[in-house]
Amino acid sequence: MSLRKLGLLLSTHCLHVMFAALLLCSMASAEASNLNFLKDTPMSYIKKRDMDSIKSALVEVLNTKNDGETTRWINEGTGNSVKIDAAMTPESTSHEGEKTCRRVSVVLSAKGQSMILRPNFCGTGKTDWSLQQR
Repeated sequence: MSLRKLGLLLSTHCLHVMFAALLLCSMASAEASNLNFLKDTPMSYIKKRDMDSIKSALVEVLNTKNDGETTRWINEGTGNSVKIDAAMTPESTSHEGEKTCRRVSVVLSAKGQSMILRPNFCGTGKTDWSLQQR
């Protein structure tokens, strides 16, 4: 799977999580109607050049880092005025025949907000990592 498709899948997964949270929160009582905090999640600040850069860093993590080894990414040089950073840590690696699967913890931070994603990727080589559906 290409890096472009990987980024699209990762973005789609993140958007599904955000929409699910919005849906659950919208069903809450009237006292909890102030949901402005959701608009300030790190994903809301990520631009295309940020996504391209973080996808490249994530592939590097999947290919070269051991479980438990954290890599830091910062969107410096992407042209985004909002500083976004991520800590990417492979949590587990498994092998299924010729396929390698890795779960990665990604902690995104921007403007004082953080969110944790735990995507699972599988692939057979250095460039064909694909996001796995749960």
